[in-house]
This record gives sequence, structure tokens and C-alpha cells, in this order.
Amino acid sequence: MQAPADRPAQLRKAVVASVIGTSIEWYDFFLYGSAAALVFPKLFFPKSDPLAGALLSFGTQAVGFAARPIGAAIFGHFGDRIGRKATLIVTLLTMGLATTLIGLVPSYASIGIWGAILLIVFRVFQGLGVGGEWGGSVLLSMEWGSNRRRGLVASWPQIGVPIGLILGNGALLLVSNLTGSDFLNWGWRIPFLASLILVGIGLYIRLGILETPSFARLVTENRLVRIPLLEVLKRNWKEMVLAALVRVSEQAPFYIFTSFVLLYGTKTLKLSNNFMLTTVFVASFLSLFTVPFAGYLSDRFGRRLIYGIGAAGIGLLAFPYFAALDTRAAGLVLLGVVVSLIPHDLQYGPQAALIAENFTGRLRYTGASIGYQLASVVAGGPAPLVATYLLGTYKSSAPIALYIVGCAVVSLIALVLIPNRQTQDHNVEYDEPVMAPGAHRPTTAWPSG
Repeated sequence: MQAPADRPAQLRKAVVASVIGTSIEWYDFFLYGSAAALVFPKLFFPKSDPLAGALLSFGTQAVGFAARPIGAAIFGHFGDRIGRKATLIVTLLTMGLATTLIGLVPSYASIGIWGAILLIVFRVFQGLGVGGEWGGSVLLSMEWGSNRRRGLVASWPQIGVPIGLILGNGALLLVSNLTGSDFLNWGWRIPFLASLILVGIGLYIRLGILETPSFARLVTENRLVRIPLLEVLKRNWKEMVLAALVRVSEQAPFYIFTSFVLLYGTKTLKLSNNFMLTTVFVASFLSLFTVPFAGYLSDRFGRRLIYGIGAAGIGLLAFPYFAALDTRAAGLVLLGVVVSLIPHDLQYGPQAALIAENFTGRLRYTGASIGYQLASVVAGGPAPLVATYLLGTYKSSAPIALYIVGCAVVSLIALVLIPNRQTQDHNVEYDEPVMAPGAHRPTTAWPSG
């Protein structure tokens, strides 16, 4: 374990490694979402009518969300067994290689339906990678940081989301302008192929960090669990369910505000691709500041309070958001998109600590990852599909706004029920007395590694 004097330097390295790694992972994941709205319906489902094509395209996107809890269980196991660092290297490789291969998939015109099938296969691997990434990145930062500033420190990996959005939408915007009429032919592939370069950078940085003190202590005290998934399901299933439900008001609206809005803006409002990409780009830039600021506020005023303000704000904003978009006035559309992410960020900043601190160290990677990623099945993945279906059925944005309000209600109830462990020391096991270094725990209770 590192000496105390080394801790500040290691914390800085861990934060940098976490932010860069999550930024690359979310660049890959969001790049697919933007392409699903703007490119894939035309290239991989050309014989479908526009609504069916959009639903099919978002359907391929949704399988990535369904794979995320599976990735959380797989990589959570290894994160709690062999360490945070080694697991994060594998998640980065999984995500980057899958994204690069998506950029090589032939269109429907070349290989027919097999193009869509390959998209689904590689999207599954994207989901597996990002499913294991979040928990490891958050723990890498949080477990090197102090308990007093846990909300702020754990929020830094969360800015990988706005950075990923900026990089993904920025790359599509840049390539669209540079390639012009060839964007649909081959230009869209460039940002996907560029992922391989980003992965190389991420690996170089992650190989230079050390394991967290919390995990090193678990190894020293012989506390590793043989099958973390079974143990966390037995001890913390309520925390995992509540973690998923508390995210509903953050995740479902987020994918409406950043992915579905591209389809809504271009097809329904008849605004240009580049303009809609720009609005999301600007909103994402603001989140670079609001996400960590929200994490800081959660340390000062409590995570429940800041999170609750964000969840309530999402519900209150739903109808004004679509009212601004439906004016088709460039300034109001931009304002609506930018403001929409502020209540999201008030939840996303404190969220990492709120979820991770509910699980003891030996089960933290598995429990936090699964709880976080379960929301992708019930909220993030279905959201663009639900919004597209509601719009196609009712020809109005009002049902989508009601859907967002419902998400806010679900999360506010879960927030009341989720345990409050903000004052718990995350370096100490929550449910067992601390053992002296060198002491051995009976393997009948906790099988060692």
C-alpha cells in the first residue's frame, strides 16, 4: 500500500486515468447513438418507412443497453477479485475494438440484412465494455480520495459523459462538413475508426496507475470473496434495485435529450443535422462544469438534497423543453437543449458516490456496477424507442413529456428509500470489524482468493 505522502499524486493520476478512459468509452457509446439517429436508418434499413427505420435503428442501439448489466456482472467479478486497474484495461480494449469494427460494417446495399446483424453483435460488445467501465473508473477515483470530498472526487469520471458527447457529436459534425455529400457513403465511418487511436492513448495512461488502497487492503486482510455476484445478490439486492430506480429520472431523459432529440429535430422540426449536433455539443460543454460542481455541492449539502432537486427539475422541465423545441426558433431550440442537461447534471454529479458508497469494499465493483447498469435496461435503452413510438402514435411531444414526468416520480420515490451512507468510511468494511494486518479470516465465511 502506498505511503500517505504518495496519495495526493496517486489520486491525481487516478482521476486523470478515469476521466480519459471514461471519455473514450462514452465517445464510442454515444457515437453509435448519434449515428443511429442520423445515419443507420438510411444505410442499414433502407426499405423501411422512416418511422420503422428509426425504430429498427434505435433497436440496435438498445441491445447495447441490455448488454450493460451483463458486462457489469462479468467485469464486476474480476474487479472485486483481481483488482480495479487490470479490469479497466480489458473494458477499454473491449469497447474500442468493437467501435472500430462498427466502422467497417458494410451497408445493406452490400450485404443485405447481415450489416444490421453485425451492428447488433458489435453493439453488444460495446455494451459489455461500458457495463464494466463505469464501476471501475468511479472506484479508481473514489478509493484514492478522501471520505470528506467523496462526492467531488467520484464525480470526475462522470464528466466522461459530456466529453464523450462532445467528441462523438463533434467528430460527426466535423466529418459531415468535410465530406459533404460523401458523409453517408463513407464519411461517417471515420469517427468509428478513430476509436482505435483513442484506445491506444487510454491504455498508455491506465498502465501507469497503481491499484487503489481499498483493494490493496482487502488483499492484505484476506477479505476477497470467491463469487462476489452471489454475495452481493444475497446482501445488497435492495440497494441494487434502488440504484437502478433512482437513475430512471437521469438516464431516460438524458437519452431523449441527446439522442432522440437529433431525430426529432431533423425529421419532425426539419432542422439541419449540423444544427442539432451543435445544440447537443454546446449543452455537453456546459456539463463539463455542472457535473463536478454538483458533486461538490453534494459534499456540502448532502447527496439526497442535490439529487432530489435534479430529479424534480427534470419533471418540471419536461413540457417547457418540448415547447421550446416546437417553436423551431433556433435560439429557443438551443436554449431548450442546453437547459435540459442542467437538472440531469445535478443528479449525475452526486450519483457516482450515492451508488458506490452503498456497497462495502469487497463487493463494491460488482454491486455498484450492476445497480448502475440495470437502469440501462429499464430507462436508457428503451427511452429513444419509447419516445419514437409515442411521437409516431400520437403525433405530439406531450406524451413524451408525460413519460419524463413519470420517470422523475419513480426516482424521487427511490431516493427516499435508498440508504444514506454519506458519512460511512469507504476504506473500512461496512459489516465486519477491521482485522489487524497479517491476521487471517476463516475461509468458511469468506473464501479468499
